[in-house]
Amino acid sequence: MSRLIADALTLGRMVSRMAHEIAERNSDGGDVVILGVQRGGVRLAARLAANLTGIVGHPVAHGELDVSMHRDDLASRGPAEVHATRLPVDVTGRTVVLVDDVLYTGRTIRAALDALHSFGRPRRVQLAVLVDRGHRELPIKADFVGKNIPTAPGERIDVQWAEDGRSDGVHLTREGGGA
Repeated sequence: MSRLIADALTLGRMVSRMAHEIAERNSDGGDVVILGVQRGGVRLAARLAANLTGIVGHPVAHGELDVSMHRDDLASRGPAEVHATRLPVDVTGRTVVLVDDVLYTGRTIRAALDALHSFGRPRRVQLAVLVDRGHRELPIKADFVGKNIPTAPGERIDVQWAEDGRSDGVHLTREGGGA
């Protein structure tokens, strides 16, 4: 069973608000790089970069970061599905905003930090997530959050994007289809 948590209009407002918060926290703006964590954060990163470009008045660099080979659960997950890493600029000395769609245990972000540092040493790293669903296993906290949605065991957050041929939206899904 799936329940709509945020429709397209609400999702757009969440992204816009997050972009404004990123701009406020990084007033210089010129050294900011937005990196979407493959796969969930890539669409959000592109939208944040587009919004930021409108806010700060100049293009904001954005790219994609694959974390699959830096995960701590490779033995239990089987072969890793590797995706593209595309860094638009050297990250050394810059402010990097890591972006993911859903923050849960924190393990993906830990892997993202490891992956990021294999490409250079940023001056500062910030974290932006569309949804924080709680249940952290690692001491990781997002700097920018679109919405906090506490979940129960057996629930999942699904983010859908128009770029993938679906309507924009955030859904809370109970695994197994039960009520």
